[in-house]
Amino acid sequence: MGNSIYCEGCGVAIQTENKKELGYAPPSALEREQVICQRCFRLKHYNEIQDVSLTDDDYRKILSGIGSQDALIVKIVDIFDFSGSWLTGIHRFVGKNPILLIGNKLDLLPKSVKPNKIKNWMKYEAKQLGVKVIDVELMSAEKGMRVKEVAATIEEYRNDKDVYIVGATNVGKSTFINQLIKEFSEETTTLITTSHYPGTTLDLIEIPLDEKSSLYDTPGIINHHQIAHYINKKDLKKITPKKEIKPKVYQLNDGQTLFMGGLARFDFESGPKQSFICYLSNELPIHRTKLEKASDLYEKQAGELLSPPDSDEVDQLPPLAKHEFSIKEDKVDIVFSGLGWITVTSAPARIAAYAPKGVGVYVRQALI
Repeated sequence: MGNSIYCEGCGVAIQTENKKELGYAPPSALEREQVICQRCFRLKHYNEIQDVSLTDDDYRKILSGIGSQDALIVKIVDIFDFSGSWLTGIHRFVGKNPILLIGNKLDLLPKSVKPNKIKNWMKYEAKQLGVKVIDVELMSAEKGMRVKEVAATIEEYRNDKDVYIVGATNVGKSTFINQLIKEFSEETTTLITTSHYPGTTLDLIEIPLDEKSSLYDTPGIINHHQIAHYINKKDLKKITPKKEIKPKVYQLNDGQTLFMGGLARFDFESGPKQSFICYLSNELPIHRTKLEKASDLYEKQAGELLSPPDSDEVDQLPPLAKHEFSIKEDKVDIVFSGLGWITVTSAPARIAAYAPKGVGVYVRQALI
């Protein structure tokens, strides 16, 4: 059989010999018109995720051939986690091919935010990261919001070429393609496996656009600085926003601290009294305390008052690492990769931000 049959859920070659290896499907599954591997079957029907053995190098090898193709590159980022979902070194994969930048999860941002402001902000951030894009579009793949408009923009720019959808894990690539299939396909097609767990597409998945060109779903490259890679599945569901974020505003004097559950900490060390605006999952509790008591509170209450994580998971979380910022301009965001951000409204200010060691913490121009 070799590599003659591929899983229509994740793109991996099907094999029937070893249950523990990638691509396993029972022999009876081969009799179906559309074949999916056991891993995709269990993810689809039982929401169970099985760990995979692909390494970062495996993912990059799969993507490395894109630069030699003449194609349109559609790069999807998570608006809620722009820095965390950005693919560094994207130019090494795409070569000279044009890049269309798509911001996903628009539905999570407050409705008061104007789309053009988000687009201009994304163009600016992309340029700061060394990438010039031909255009920016916004959508919510999960809700099907603006999918038709994004599809029209892709068609406008592709000039009958192949299209490669690229991005980090969990940005919504496969969900977007599933929406396209449902919207435009006349055939009944097995939908690509999607979930909020990292790494669900394991190889290139080809979807014909016409007789000469195809759209390819590529495996998401894992950005290890996202918090999703350091917490369990139950906590991941809690910190992953599912609906419009309700900003929480805190008036703080210097010498005060905010804890985001037990996963992150924000210290206002010095500066004028001001508002700090928290953009986080509505389910993630925030606890305010005095800076002088913060370390003692964390030591005694991590996993209890300060949760997630739960008490039995605290020891499995890397220790919180400190990041220091000297804020010299009004309205900047302190970003916790994969968790959210806190807007500092007034300068000057000294901020210390803590997240599990390995999780990215950044300062950027305010998105909102």
